[in-house]
Amino acid sequence: MSAPVSVVAVVNIESAEARSVAHTVVRALVDAGASVRGLDRDVDALVAGDGDAGAGDGSGDLRDRVTRLGDSAPEGGVPGDVVVVFGGDGTILRAAEVAAGGTPLLGVNLGHVGFLAEAEPEDVQFVVDSLIDRRWEVEERTRLQVQVQRGGDVVDGTWALNEVSVEKAARERMIEVLVEVDGRPLSRWGCDGVVCATPTGSTAYAFSAGGPVVWPEVAALLVVPLSAHALFARPLVVSPSSTITLDVAPGSQAVLWADGRRTIDVHDGDRLVVSAHPEPVRFARLAPAPFTDRLVAKFDLPVEGWRGRQRS
Repeated sequence: MSAPVSVVAVVNIESAEARSVAHTVVRALVDAGASVRGLDRDVDALVAGDGDAGAGDGSGDLRDRVTRLGDSAPEGGVPGDVVVVFGGDGTILRAAEVAAGGTPLLGVNLGHVGFLAEAEPEDVQFVVDSLIDRRWEVEERTRLQVQVQRGGDVVDGTWALNEVSVEKAARERMIEVLVEVDGRPLSRWGCDGVVCATPTGSTAYAFSAGGPVVWPEVAALLVVPLSAHALFARPLVVSPSSTITLDVAPGSQAVLWADGRRTIDVHDGDRLVVSAHPEPVRFARLAPAPFTDRLVAKFDLPVEGWRGRQRS
């Protein structure tokens, strides 16, 4: 008999629905013998309704049955069998920071689009049963790493699941960026910024900037200029093994963003080196779902009149 599943819970603490669904799922998990842990903010959120939801069921106070891990994740992340995320894509991006390397993420969509999520709120019983029985497949997604180089030295760096972007820090002034791919200069852009994205991020910021939608299993990296004042300013798809270098020209006031969550100040003349991270981000999938179907569902694309074979 396998050991009880170990779950790390991450919750969108601003959403009442996310807190409620998290409470329901976590109570069911611990009642079935699962081990559940979370950062203090997430535990506070998921037990917020415990007094009412648990009244009379004899299962005890949920506060005493979920392990608190403090205010922030330890270096290297929080280990577990799976990280269950209650929220939208933004919460899943936060969960990727919490998870230890290799721990898969399973999202219950309680946001707006939820491209990264695996299940909807009405699927919670299926989620609970799948977790208890350890029924999930692992899907790997490329992530990015970026170094900030100054005067030949690496002074900072971070990683991203969706994208890293260098953007103008002052609204009234463009920045000038020289783009280099695999050690060869490509073009200089006067622009609002440049987005470097993964296939996963192709439906996020890069999509809004006019980049292509790339299927997750495609091995590639994207480079998308933002409002470039140039004749050649098309979105680019490059090899997953490519190194993309962004040289920020002197006089440009810029900032680097990673997944819209983490920032690094960029100085005059800094060089940003972007490449695929050696370690992917892993997702737990409960059932096979073609990306085409996910795209149609999330964007509500018109497919009426299609005469192909229906899926059973």
